[in-house]
Amino acid sequence: MEYFLIIGILMISAVLYLKVAQKFKIVDNPNDRSSHTLPTIRGGGILFFIAVLLFFVMSKYQYPYVTIGISIIALVSFMDDIKTLSAKIRLPFQFIAIALVLFQVGIFQQPWFLVSLLTIVGVAFINMYNFMDGINGITGLYSLAVLSAFAVLNTIENVVATNLIWYAMLAVVVFGYYNFRKKARMFAGDIGSITMAMLVFFVGLKLMVQLEAPIILITVAVYGVDSGLTILYRIYLKESIVQAHRHHIYQKLVDKAQWSHLKASGVYALVQSLLSVVVIYSYQLTVTTQLGIVAAIILGLTICYTLVFKFLSD
Repeated sequence: MEYFLIIGILMISAVLYLKVAQKFKIVDNPNDRSSHTLPTIRGGGILFFIAVLLFFVMSKYQYPYVTIGISIIALVSFMDDIKTLSAKIRLPFQFIAIALVLFQVGIFQQPWFLVSLLTIVGVAFINMYNFMDGINGITGLYSLAVLSAFAVLNTIENVVATNLIWYAMLAVVVFGYYNFRKKARMFAGDIGSITMAMLVFFVGLKLMVQLEAPIILITVAVYGVDSGLTILYRIYLKESIVQAHRHHIYQKLVDKAQWSHLKASGVYALVQSLLSVVVIYSYQLTVTTQLGIVAAIILGLTICYTLVFKFLSD
């Protein structure tokens, strides 16, 4: 009954947000670098934030620092969805939010240089997740793939509160009703992609630290390789990495190979799900073995990225 209640609240929230966004014209208007052709409601990923707040209340205020961090970044990201903010405004809040996540996980007990490095990595990660949100379905389907892997691992090991993962997955399903279609009724927006990235970063880091399993990095390997190599390519082209572009593989699959948005998004989620199976069966191996598997998978994805990129660019 609890999950039915959460679904009901999320569905009502979605309907109300659509009305509010339409009234205040919170829309994403297409331009020459967009993957959509019609004005679409932006910020539908507010459902992910609502799911976090619901968990916080229903769990009697578990993970307060993570919740505060996500609340800060969700507010700033929503403001960015309404009126574009400069990186100088967004970045300080992102660093604060990631620092709160690290504090919740207990990383602040480690040497300062490790805390500093993980803070930078965390900020880079949430921006990477945001960069990948460019076509219908990709944030939702990919996040379901990642969260499903976390749910399986957590069922076995019981590291984080189960409902945090399940509430987030329910929010994605409700959001998907409006987004997993040829012509989406709403996009996740920065509030959606960055809130989800914060959740993935927290749960993934918590599992990695508690289980001493670096192979959990592979649960976001597809996004990591695509965004990482695309950033390197843009630096090579001397382009600004914060400006809109059409260089990601999923964009080329849509533009060059004429794949539908959902087909491209589904392939990303499927590949990530298959890699996550490797994680589930390997996380108890020695750390050295895990690191070897991580290196092999990243190398394999890099080769695949290079071949597909070259093929679609010819």
